[in-house]
Amino acid sequence: MTTQSTPTDAVDSLTAAFAGLVATGDVEPVERLLRPDFVHHRPDATTSTKEQWLAAVRSSLERIGGMEVEVEHVLATDEHVVMHTRRRLPDGPEITVVDICRFEDGMIAEIWEIIEPAAEAAAHLSWWDA
Repeated sequence: MTTQSTPTDAVDSLTAAFAGLVATGDVEPVERLLRPDFVHHRPDATTSTKEQWLAAVRSSLERIGGMEVEVEHVLATDEHVVMHTRRRLPDGPEITVVDICRFEDGMIAEIWEIIEPAAEAAAHLSWWDA
């Protein structure tokens, strides 16, 4: 982040852009927050570019309409913002999501996203058992 940006600026930018996306389906505030070389990382080690990720978000807007998002935690350092949310579709499952965003020059350079269906959480508490 530049010296003009603070962790609070990053948190405010991120939460406002994503709240607008969920509330209105407007992708533009999120798009303006992403660096041209933005990379989205998934737990399965796949990645997508800014254009690929935005296309996926746009194509999912119809399915996620009416989604409720409850922000549980937001943590920030000089260049990272971590947001832990619970998300529910009107007639669908609840998921727990952790987004780790790396900011560079006041814009998001990378996001690592971890999604877990809430109904499966208990089973995943003992994944290391034989």
